[in-house]
Amino acid sequence: MVLPGWAAAQPSPWPVIGYLSGVGREEGEERLAAFRRGLEAAGYREGAQVRVLYRWADGDYERLPALAEALVREAVTVIVASGGPRAALAAKAATDRIPVVFTMGGDPVAMGLVASLSRPGGNVTGVSFLTVDLTPKRFELLRELVPRARAFGLLVNPGTPSSEGQVRSALEVARVAGLRLHVERARTEPEIETAFSAFARLRTEAVLVGTDAFLGARYPQLVQAAARRRLPTVYEGGNAVQGGGLMSYGPSINASYLQLGDYTGRILGGAEPSTLPVLQPTKFELYINLKTARALGLQVPQTLLLRADEVIQ
Repeated sequence: MVLPGWAAAQPSPWPVIGYLSGVGREEGEERLAAFRRGLEAAGYREGAQVRVLYRWADGDYERLPALAEALVREAVTVIVASGGPRAALAAKAATDRIPVVFTMGGDPVAMGLVASLSRPGGNVTGVSFLTVDLTPKRFELLRELVPRARAFGLLVNPGTPSSEGQVRSALEVARVAGLRLHVERARTEPEIETAFSAFARLRTEAVLVGTDAFLGARYPQLVQAAARRRLPTVYEGGNAVQGGGLMSYGPSINASYLQLGDYTGRILGGAEPSTLPVLQPTKFELYINLKTARALGLQVPQTLLLRADEVIQ
């Protein structure tokens, strides 16, 4: 195997991946398994053809710059930045030499990570879920499910760079439709409880959970908080619905992590990140939990059921 130039100085007989994540290992395990499958399909199996150094921020995004700098000092071959845009931004700030492959839900061009989606142009490329751009669509689906609702809530994590873009997008939908939108912000588990208490106190009738790695890793808490207050809630990931949440809409995150593994393997094989286009999802999945809908006294329209990729009875 011929290694790219940046791997030539590696003391290890194998290339080394630095895996930088904004969440904790137990929370990212399913996605990590998909990443490994993509990596193996590209010819690199962990512990056989490649080593992986894991660095987890456990939801504390302020730790990411130091963790990224530590990976650079380890002289890793490539940095994989997952668990939100803050990980990618930290990796890019730490090095302009080591390739960085990211997964994120925001716009990597607007955040300054790449020059363009088609030709990133630097040492950074990856997979954008486009989940932030789906805020209006989730709002539309929630309105279809709860057509009489006039007061909605939006929960975002202020620690993620895309949060205010999500707020602006949802506020515009609410303005055009003549609806009320109450925004709550949470970056810790206690703040999630405070946010849902505020939604209930303000007589919010339905809630959108924003796109964010921290919130995405707290689906069990979110689902329970919504259930206790009988609040119809739409999420990003289908795992929330499988765990008792009402509805979700978004791309297949596991498919995106397979792409992440593939891109990492291609870079290990010599591909330049500057010429690898930022990948975007082509399939979006709608999950609906009928048991939860019945518990909330909701009748799911047939139009929604026919469009759903998975209906949980």
